[in-house]
Amino acid sequence: MTLKTDSTSHSIIILGGGPGGYEAAQVAASQGADVTIIEEKGLGGSAVLTDVVPSKTLIASADARQRFGRAQELALSLEGSQEGAPVSVDLAKVNARLLDLAQEQSQDIKRTLERKGVKVIEGRGKLLDRHTVQVTEANGLTYDLTTDFILLAVGTHPRELDTAKPDGKRILNWTQLYQLEELPQDLIVVGSGVTGAEFASAYNGLGAKVTLISSRDRVLPGEDEDAASVLENVFERRGVRVLPRSRAQEACYSPDGEGVIVTLVDGRKVAGSHVLIAVGSIPNTDNLGLEAAGVETAPSGHINVDRVSRTNITNIYAAGDCTGVYPLASVAAMQGRVAVSHMLGDVVKPLRTHQVAANIFTAPEIATVGVSQTEIESGRYQADMVMLPLNTNPRAKMMAVEDGFIKIFARKHSGTVIGGVVVGPRASELIFPLSLAVDKKLHVDDIAEAFTVYPSLTGSISEAARQLHTMQ
Repeated sequence: MTLKTDSTSHSIIILGGGPGGYEAAQVAASQGADVTIIEEKGLGGSAVLTDVVPSKTLIASADARQRFGRAQELALSLEGSQEGAPVSVDLAKVNARLLDLAQEQSQDIKRTLERKGVKVIEGRGKLLDRHTVQVTEANGLTYDLTTDFILLAVGTHPRELDTAKPDGKRILNWTQLYQLEELPQDLIVVGSGVTGAEFASAYNGLGAKVTLISSRDRVLPGEDEDAASVLENVFERRGVRVLPRSRAQEACYSPDGEGVIVTLVDGRKVAGSHVLIAVGSIPNTDNLGLEAAGVETAPSGHINVDRVSRTNITNIYAAGDCTGVYPLASVAAMQGRVAVSHMLGDVVKPLRTHQVAANIFTAPEIATVGVSQTEIESGRYQADMVMLPLNTNPRAKMMAVEDGFIKIFARKHSGTVIGGVVVGPRASELIFPLSLAVDKKLHVDDIAEAFTVYPSLTGSISEAARQLHTMQ
């Protein structure tokens, strides 16, 4: 079978329905392209079905429970409850809700794409050459489609340890957690990166005992050191046990089969009821036909792309986690949009990774944008910095917020905002003014002179900017 295309429009086949794929499909369809998207597990990909949407919904439930637990600090108590009594958690209902939300979001994406004229195929795609994709539908039907352009947005899957194979019962990866019916009594988390830290924070917030095993000196290696320090202090205060400089060698069931034992490389053992393996991810590029099409990959298996998401084959592009650029849904979506703009000859603004805003959904949240303090200290950038603790902010005091800060980096001499860090409640929302400042190259005075509401947490952003003004 050959895909018929209108001679006045371009045809595009997209492999993968995650943010990089479905965002690209929407843009391409709105530009009049003939778009086909091939997805095996459901529109939205892992971001919607097994990663971002479910995990952040779980985190929202944990956050609500924690806020109830701190009601006494606001002179409140739940009517009829004993003072200090914890809020109970029905994990089966929590997981059912988050999975329902994920499916609902997936269906919304599918309906949106179909309304825009995108053809959705449930199945797998494989490159036969630079213009031909072999389709294997869910029902087993196989046929070939030809096209002008191809976008690869195939995502990643959890990395596993040969000595700790997830079984979905007590040894788990992060896609399997949502099948649990009861809250783990004693959860061991292997891996202290973003995924490990988020789940450790969430399950601690839900009331589980948590042990976090980190192979590095601290939690969140590679992130802002001050932010990681705040999170470690919060973990200690809330009872999360962190084992730094500890690498897991294997995980197995306990002799009675009612728990797990994690053995570290130095011989120590850690016992718990469940273990989550969160040691990174692997791109879904095997058996994709990249060799047949001549597409180059990195040794890690990630697809090499330039700043407009193009591979070494001029009509084949890639977007999302499979490129290894940034494992963020927002970056995947931007890569997809940039790719389509370049394919169709539209105005293109190449991806600028030094302006990416990101958030870690721990409690407190950690949001960053632009240049990091590590880059400044290395001499790569010359900048002034101000950091203000949130516990001096009047709104934070009213909310009983103890942990967090605002940090702004401004280019030395010019005063242009080049980066920032926010640690605190809803940092994912608070980072936006700094993200806008970095993107638009605003001066610290532009932030300082804009009105903020009193009292508000954003008042500390304005105050930090005012302090930077005195340093110019």
